[in-house]
Amino acid sequence: MQTPQVTAPITAQLQEDIINTITFALKEDLNDGTDITAELIPEMETAHATVITREECIFCGVAWVNEVFKQLDEIVAKKIKQENPNEVFVPTSITWFVNDGQHVSANTTLFELSGYARTLLTGERTALNFVQTLSGTATITSEYVKALSSTTTKLLDTRKTIPGLRNAQKYAVTCGGGYNHRIGLFDAFLIKENHVAACGGITQAIIRAQENHPNKKVEVEVESIDELNQALSAQADIIMLDNFSHAMIEQAVVLRNASAETLDKRTQLEVSGNMTLSTLTDYAKSGIDFISVGALTKQVNAIDLSMRFS
Repeated sequence: MQTPQVTAPITAQLQEDIINTITFALKEDLNDGTDITAELIPEMETAHATVITREECIFCGVAWVNEVFKQLDEIVAKKIKQENPNEVFVPTSITWFVNDGQHVSANTTLFELSGYARTLLTGERTALNFVQTLSGTATITSEYVKALSSTTTKLLDTRKTIPGLRNAQKYAVTCGGGYNHRIGLFDAFLIKENHVAACGGITQAIIRAQENHPNKKVEVEVESIDELNQALSAQADIIMLDNFSHAMIEQAVVLRNASAETLDKRTQLEVSGNMTLSTLTDYAKSGIDFISVGALTKQVNAIDLSMRFS
């Protein structure tokens, strides 16, 4: 496992997504706003808690934890103001010992919390759910990135994400050292078999895409050398080689390089389908530009975390 060098910023769009996601997650847990188990503890009692990871991982999730307790504080502050207007509200304090994208060993303290005991207990599971999932995504990504470290090939994610966590997981991929493919259906073309059939052919589909949105990248998926040649002639920006054998990939690189000299346009090549840690490096050494792996976001092993009062 290695410490990633590339981490995307928390953009305004991602921050808005975090707010909305946390709001929904807290609604799942609280329904009408009541944690009946936490109410066993006196309302004004304060506490201190420590969160550790029980596993080695690449950490991800600072903004999500911060937002969980920010929203809970707003709920509690409003309640106290209504019921005990003379009571001084105590906000939750979070002390961070790690950053997103940082490699951490097992039993490392990630952060400490202090504030109302009820708030810490209510926010525990929601906060840790995000951290365990996003850190899991970052960690598996870092393993694939390490396998490609001796090559110039970049690792890409896919749209095979957990529903509702698309932006979060794609951020986690960057924390693991990977790169984002298109975010959704709006920011780049990915012309696949059914699009080709509906448009009447690869060339027709690429031309129409270039005409409709000349500033968007056009990627097309091909399943044979013949389809590859069609996509090269139509000057697609990226060609995805779907389930190509190693020999076919090597042939595709040769054809792409020849095409670049003829057309003065270097089409990038992406390999997708059945990529594993054991086969990744061999494919990358053939000279392709990208390898996309759905497992980064769809086959996530959550990191084991623990919160304890002290």
